[in-house]
Amino acid sequence: MNLFAEIRTAVIAALNAMVAAGRLPEGLDLGNVAVEPPRDPAHGDMATNAAMVLARPARMKPRDIAEALAGALAEDPRIAEATVAGPGFLNLRLQPALWQAVAPAAIRAGADFGRSDMGTGVKVNVEYVSANPTGPLHVGHTRGAVFGDALAGLLDFAGYDVTREYYINDGGGQVDTLARSVYLRYLEAHGHEVEFPDGTYPGDYLVPVGAALKAKVGDAYLDRGEDVWLAEIREFATDAMMELIRADLAALGVRMDVFFSEKSLYGTGRIEAALKALEDRGLLYVGVLEPPKGKLPDDWEAREQTLFRSTEHGDDTDRPVRKSDGSWTYFAPDIAYHYDKVTRGFDQLIDVFGADHGGYVKRMKAAVSALSDGRVPLDIKLTQLVRLMKGGQEFKMSKRAGTFVTLRDVIDQVGPDVTRFVMLTRKNDATLDFDFDKATEQSRDNPVFYVQYAHARVCSALRRAAEAGFATDDAALADAPVRDLADPDELALLKKLGEWPRQVEGAAQAHEPHRIAFYLYDLASAYHALQHRGKLDPDLRFVRADVPEVTRARLAMIRATAVVIAAGLGILGVTPVEDM
Repeated sequence: MNLFAEIRTAVIAALNAMVAAGRLPEGLDLGNVAVEPPRDPAHGDMATNAAMVLARPARMKPRDIAEALAGALAEDPRIAEATVAGPGFLNLRLQPALWQAVAPAAIRAGADFGRSDMGTGVKVNVEYVSANPTGPLHVGHTRGAVFGDALAGLLDFAGYDVTREYYINDGGGQVDTLARSVYLRYLEAHGHEVEFPDGTYPGDYLVPVGAALKAKVGDAYLDRGEDVWLAEIREFATDAMMELIRADLAALGVRMDVFFSEKSLYGTGRIEAALKALEDRGLLYVGVLEPPKGKLPDDWEAREQTLFRSTEHGDDTDRPVRKSDGSWTYFAPDIAYHYDKVTRGFDQLIDVFGADHGGYVKRMKAAVSALSDGRVPLDIKLTQLVRLMKGGQEFKMSKRAGTFVTLRDVIDQVGPDVTRFVMLTRKNDATLDFDFDKATEQSRDNPVFYVQYAHARVCSALRRAAEAGFATDDAALADAPVRDLADPDELALLKKLGEWPRQVEGAAQAHEPHRIAFYLYDLASAYHALQHRGKLDPDLRFVRADVPEVTRARLAMIRATAVVIAAGLGILGVTPVEDM
């Protein structure tokens, strides 16, 4: 049940009828006609921009179109009122019965209420986290993990076939550095005093890895050169770090469908195959790049390299894929990895990167556009920094990782539910202040508490109703006389519930899971306001033995509220608690 989609269909039908009657010209593109909640609820239940977007192509005044459309829609029995406002906005007020019907529809659909088929048949790959396997996940990775996982959950709820993927960056020099750092801990486990040179990883998290290496190989690597132990410790350390990362993700409630190793691209011909695909399209050449804009670096030296004509696919400059010495650039395996995604048959690709990867966006989009001949879109979402706050100041926790605050540090402070919800209270490209004081207080300033508390209060009210003798199972509530839900605040809550399917589709289309968090907060606010009124006015209480039919209707309304909150929290990976 998607009332906004239903009314948009009615608007489109009315416009087509106006075209058939000669009141609008033929050939108009109706794709941008939208039906949305008005900015001011006092103006109506819905508003359409039809007249505004059609005025120019129709060569008509928007108000003339709006007035004609209002007259046509007035014939629809679902629409109680159609009013033209300003230069040509059209506000619509629906019959209350449509909003009242949302409650039983939500109860009957249960966890599937609001699910969409908009993504049916579309395969989407969402790659997120993809941290270097050199240590535990830090707070920056946490935001990317939560955002990516919530986005994957949202797309799944909207009907897409979603694959959650982690790209293991185990093919670069940072893994050699990890191996050397583990070797130092291995020496330490043998009683040697060690110093960590600049650029190595001194975190305590490598202490047990060094001890485990000692248990495995004994003294076999003591006083031996890197040629003996580097390759084997690389693999051993990478496996240990990925085990740690998997455990961190599990603690956050994140699961991956695929872990893809960068190392698997080397020596297997897969990088060569990807670049051959670009070469076959005439997009590789040997040339010399211009020096960076601005000042010329002291070490700048023009060298011939193999370049990708990324400017033909929207980039600012062509990009090197092979150095003059024949080695690959960092970009080459990334091209091969995305080519692998394209060849796996995905229809859409989404990468979640940290803010420091902003300069990588255009070249990566260009590569995917070239490799898929423009068929597969790549959306790269950048997650901005997280500032940890406590007592109004930046909060410095213990840094057992050596240089950063870990995901586990945050979860140990507030738990996974709070961590996930708070990480989604800002759009991904905005800096986020994670305030530990607000995240742990029980007030409306703590959004996760406020939303979970609404769900818990519904569960409590239903328990009280059952104790009073009312049937509270979904079968009984789905048949409640919802026509008795006539108070303005009751209708406001029902209207907010009716927005849920539209919110799902809009958030999924925009790849913005934070919209779900915002919506849930607004829904919780509407619920709490109504329950508060019941404390002041006994006639508005949810459970009243003297008016059993009204009570049944109100129980249906709040049960529907719980259904939607649970569904929304499920998308975000947060638990809908039943008691607080």
